[in-house]
Amino acid sequence: MYGYAGTILRVDLSTGSVKTEPLQESFARLYLGGTGFGLKMLMDSQKPGIDPLSPENPLTFTVGPLAGTMAPAAGSKHGIFAKSPESSLLGESYSQGFLGAELRRAGYDILLVKGKSESPVYLWIDDESVELKNASRLWGRTNWETEDAIREELGDVCVRVASIGPAGENLARLASVINDRYRAAGRTGLGAVMGSKRLKAVAVRGSHDVQIAEPEKFKEFCKVLYERARGPATAKYRTLGTPENVLVLNKLAALPTRNWQSANFEGAEKISGEYLNERLVAKIEACSGCPMRCEHVALVSEGPYKGTPCRVEYQPTYAFGSCCGVDRLDAIVKSIEQCDLYGLDAISTGVTIAFAMECFEKGILDTNETDGLELRFGNAEAMVEMIKRMATRKNLGDVLADGVKRASERIGKGSEEFAMHIKGVEMTGYDIRGLKTAALGYAVSRRGACHLRHGAYDPDVKGRVDRFKAEKGRGKMVVDLEDLYCVIDSLILCKFSRGIWNGPYEDMARIYSLVTGIPMEASEMRKAGERISNLGRLYNLREGLRRSDDTVPPRVMNLPIPDGVAEGSRVTQKELDLLLDDYYEARGWTREGVPKPEKLRELGLEQYLSVVERVGQG
Repeated sequence: MYGYAGTILRVDLSTGSVKTEPLQESFARLYLGGTGFGLKMLMDSQKPGIDPLSPENPLTFTVGPLAGTMAPAAGSKHGIFAKSPESSLLGESYSQGFLGAELRRAGYDILLVKGKSESPVYLWIDDESVELKNASRLWGRTNWETEDAIREELGDVCVRVASIGPAGENLARLASVINDRYRAAGRTGLGAVMGSKRLKAVAVRGSHDVQIAEPEKFKEFCKVLYERARGPATAKYRTLGTPENVLVLNKLAALPTRNWQSANFEGAEKISGEYLNERLVAKIEACSGCPMRCEHVALVSEGPYKGTPCRVEYQPTYAFGSCCGVDRLDAIVKSIEQCDLYGLDAISTGVTIAFAMECFEKGILDTNETDGLELRFGNAEAMVEMIKRMATRKNLGDVLADGVKRASERIGKGSEEFAMHIKGVEMTGYDIRGLKTAALGYAVSRRGACHLRHGAYDPDVKGRVDRFKAEKGRGKMVVDLEDLYCVIDSLILCKFSRGIWNGPYEDMARIYSLVTGIPMEASEMRKAGERISNLGRLYNLREGLRRSDDTVPPRVMNLPIPDGVAEGSRVTQKELDLLLDDYYEARGWTREGVPKPEKLRELGLEQYLSVVERVGQG
């Protein structure tokens, strides 16, 4: 095969066995890579209804057919999949950097890890040589310490490492998997799955060339794409980066503030991309083979957190900034660094701390529960301290380490009403009370509260629709965006590059064919996106999802935005029902959100008819 390595690697931590099997071309064509591979492996390799932290929960790493090539913003990304410890539904997360390219060059498209080791280990993949190595001395170390120690032990500073920190070891359901120091597969708690398996890290070194079906034509097309990637479509990422969103969303009254009590933050200027780049950005880096160079690395130059480095994006800035009422970038940078070190999802961690701050200010928690911390909005020092307590499960940190859904259930006293999550996964930084298309995208997102499975905030923010109006037609809009994003996440392309692909299915089908030699039309690529979307729904239905789970937080429905240009906006149950009905109809699903048998047959998913039959029987 071209493009693909052609090999699936299976590792059983319980027995220590290592096996490989060929990747079939028919499988590759139907599911593309990345997301498609991850969902398919979960459906076929995992028993329904298992505990996410049990040995029976397989952990799958995948790459796409463009991994290790010169395709712009496509050569280095990888995905990780398992049943989520946060939602008990689909767990999926993605990370950039260099690990994906290294895994592909080592000769693998899919790595599936099952079972549980008796003692801590790390997996060492050196081309065809695969072994489990003792990680007892690494247990308890931070991600950065682990990465450095593994490279030193293996005698190669270029080895790529994905690891968990103390949070994953302590089975914090917000735990992430960190690679290349600043890169995180953060969402849905997959670091806890690694911790449950006593798998401290995966280290990879690859030396194989990636074979391209039509190298000259591929190279010429890449030149075109590189030029586009240096143009206006990616200017935001190359200049201010995603923190540019702070002032844009604040102006729209769509910047969630103080745990979503407001949508305007008076301290927005001090945490903006403009302020960050002027004062803290030390360098801007790129991932493997990417011309955009979007990674804004900040370094605190003064104050109590002097010398702290981290990669800064909008979403963690919102979570530790406006959501916690903190207007200090040095504290935000420190918080992100602490999440990278200890292995916590920065978005979920910030939102969970903001929830605890509201509990404290409302008298639901006091200093007895917080072990003396004045956990009020704006208290940057308390915010930073709480991160370590969550990672080590100390005092209140033990409650918060599992996210706002479980924390609110344990704390009670009405706190469930302001626990900002969907399907157990914390909200990202778009106030969907005044973004009705985005509200639908969030409600139906297969991995819980997420803007990156659909991008449905885009038509709202850019004024392509009336963002305050719920109406028919939004369902088809979200369907189209979801299917496109499934293709992007399966190839796997960086979403920052989505503006450089014309068609966009035409360009994606073209580069796929040039790399793999497998003929692919734009219509087939689109159909693959729909197939993968439906497969994700089938997985969640199998694990217990129902229409009632396609919802938004109570605060989004019950507390209108109090001021600004979006004053009074919220999502009512009537609006949500209208949007859901429209979406399910556009999908070809029943009114309960279940794919119809004819839809499964149309997409070649008839082997999963039993899933929808069981759901239909109650």
